[in-house]
Amino acid sequence: MSTAASRFPAARYAERLTRAAELGAAAGLDALLVTPGPDLRYLLGSRAESFERLTCLVVPTDGSAATVVVPRLELASLNDSAVAELAVPVRDWVDGQNPYELVAALLPGAARTAVTDAMPALHLVPLAGLFGAVPALATDVLRELRMVKDDDEIEALRRAGAAIDRVHARMGEWLRPGRTESEVAADISAAILEEGHTEAAFVIVGSGPHGADPHHEVSERVLESGDIVVIDIGGPVEPGYNSDSTRTYSLGEPDPDVAAKIALLEAAQQAAVDAVKPGVTAESVDAAARNLLAAQGLGEVFVHRTGHGIGLSVHEEPYIVGGNTDELRPGMAFSIEPGIYFRGQWGARIEDIVVVTADGCEAVNRRPHGLTVLPG
Repeated sequence: MSTAASRFPAARYAERLTRAAELGAAAGLDALLVTPGPDLRYLLGSRAESFERLTCLVVPTDGSAATVVVPRLELASLNDSAVAELAVPVRDWVDGQNPYELVAALLPGAARTAVTDAMPALHLVPLAGLFGAVPALATDVLRELRMVKDDDEIEALRRAGAAIDRVHARMGEWLRPGRTESEVAADISAAILEEGHTEAAFVIVGSGPHGADPHHEVSERVLESGDIVVIDIGGPVEPGYNSDSTRTYSLGEPDPDVAAKIALLEAAQQAAVDAVKPGVTAESVDAAARNLLAAQGLGEVFVHRTGHGIGLSVHEEPYIVGGNTDELRPGMAFSIEPGIYFRGQWGARIEDIVVVTADGCEAVNRRPHGLTVLPG
């Protein structure tokens, strides 16, 4: 790591910029235009934010230097990035100047540009007018870069996984009858920070019937004895790589039928993990979990994909879902998180982040997968 823990060494970003230009050229593009967001952080280590004033990394694909166009009053947003070490040219501008013309002037004769999918429409439309056409999305180029993690990124994901595991290990401190979901969530959020994250990106406390809503967050519902509770939590660790782990808890001994169904879910999650190796398709991993649950009559209550990629974004490529025929490669990182949901009653989900290795995968989460019974 560099002396600035918020990013990797500058050489890593130099490699990424070169590779982005090469892939852009191979895709028939003249330039990539990257505004603040995960793609800019990936390419430069920049935490710059997107405002009404344009900040944009311009990456020509002909091998010429990349340039950052930035408002003069936002120059400080580049301080923690690799811009200075890489000697990336900076074209600053002040109110009254047209930043879109600055971008166009850097790309004379460019016929085909591509933009990051995080670019706001208020910047996309003026750029489209100057270039005479709506730019393409740079998603295919940038996904190819971001989808396969390097050793530094994998180590960051390991640290994120260990940090969120430590939070799950403390769940008995907070989950008990008589407390509200929001009270529990406040304690979990504080612990996410205490255990090494820079923020609590999301906290789901789905108790009882709320557990049957996969994207329930928190409410003022009071936890009751006998509740099944889904806890889905995560956040970033420096330099911005995310954790995301779900475990299911029971307040008191569960109903035997509920316990049996969650045991099947645990088996389905393990089947999907076991299916991961280089060369298999993303959809085949999804099928490993889905087919097991379907064979036990639970296919209809598994209502979402099996997983999503993770890194600088909580959700990114590759998506582990039916129809995705992308073949897995070493370094790809994603969640394995089948769930079962019984509307108005209860739900359960088990989630690990895994990284594809040469012959299988490494799970960065190590907490027990089965239903954890807490005092009720």
